[in-house]
Amino acid sequence: MVCQIIVKMAKAKCHKCAEKCGKGKVPHDVLLKLDRAFKDFQKTDSKSLLKKYLTQEIFDKIKTKKTSFGSTLLDCVQSGFENPDSGIGIYAADPETYTIFEDIFNPIIEDYHVGFKKFSKHPTTDWGSIKDVGNVDPKGEFVVSTRVRCCRSLEGFPFNPCLTQNQYTEIESKMTNALSSLKGNLKGNYYPLTGMTKDIQQKLIDDHFLFKEGDRFLQSANACRFWPTGRGIFHNEDKTFLVWINEEDHVRIISLQKGGDLGQVYQRFVSAVTEIENKVTFMKNDRLGYLTFCPTNLGTTIRASVHIKVPKLAKDMAKLNELAEKYHLQVRGTRGEHSEAEDGIYDISNKRRLGLTEYEVIKEMYDGIVEIIKLEKGKT
Repeated sequence: MVCQIIVKMAKAKCHKCAEKCGKGKVPHDVLLKLDRAFKDFQKTDSKSLLKKYLTQEIFDKIKTKKTSFGSTLLDCVQSGFENPDSGIGIYAADPETYTIFEDIFNPIIEDYHVGFKKFSKHPTTDWGSIKDVGNVDPKGEFVVSTRVRCCRSLEGFPFNPCLTQNQYTEIESKMTNALSSLKGNLKGNYYPLTGMTKDIQQKLIDDHFLFKEGDRFLQSANACRFWPTGRGIFHNEDKTFLVWINEEDHVRIISLQKGGDLGQVYQRFVSAVTEIENKVTFMKNDRLGYLTFCPTNLGTTIRASVHIKVPKLAKDMAKLNELAEKYHLQVRGTRGEHSEAEDGIYDISNKRRLGLTEYEVIKEMYDGIVEIIKLEKGKT
């Protein structure tokens, strides 16, 4: 494990400036490994954003830098190096990496989030008028289910590759204390993975409620250590409100239900996030918004999605992906990233999360799904 905690994280951020943090000495063996891995990676036909932007010049400029947490460039790119079929290929090992290794993070962020440049600034939180968000499929012809989720990182903790076993448990404790006070339709129970039977675990996974271990991209990024310590799921009685603890991010807050009523799902989501943020302090950056492990999940960190059947459009996946790109949407398999469509059901969501307000993210997804359904209906 390259990444080592070299500063004690309690309730405060690192107060060292980015310039000083970036001058830590990277161990010689790590530099050798980085050089070898980079040369091998350059020989691959990877289509990842990491391959696109990590030039020899950029690599040489940042490979000797290190954050105050001890994170090196290797901690950020090793998953992309080991999995050349990655779409992005880079993770933030700790919050400082977005600054220390900005020469590689910034162009990737600008590319993925469509124009969010080095000097752009994420807008302040704006949930908009919830009543203006409606049902994308009122007759229930196409949309199987609708979900809105966001990622959050607790202030005072690094990201997965740098978390100690005790810190995983501490995050779990802080979150379960906060969740235990929720009331009304958000009230529920927490189920830790530790001690959970395989039958219950598989049932929750099959119902698309629970995350699972074994994602090779996260494994390569050292994001699955001490499993299942500190991991678990909270859900309300109706299973329309979920919170994942210590999967890819510290926290994932999820609102979901059958059908296409995005308005109901969004209303519950806003209520839940607002309640939780009154009890726990999450990490937020003036420029990038909410900070998380993956650079695709910055800014609002919101991913609004539908499971949808579009059999006619799906006969031409190139066309479906072209339509999705036009409306800033992303098409995935039924179980999300790196999965296949099951029974012709696709997961389609907003792609951009950074540089837009929360309401703009939801509206962009709403408008795009409505157009896709309109086109599916028009197919003969």
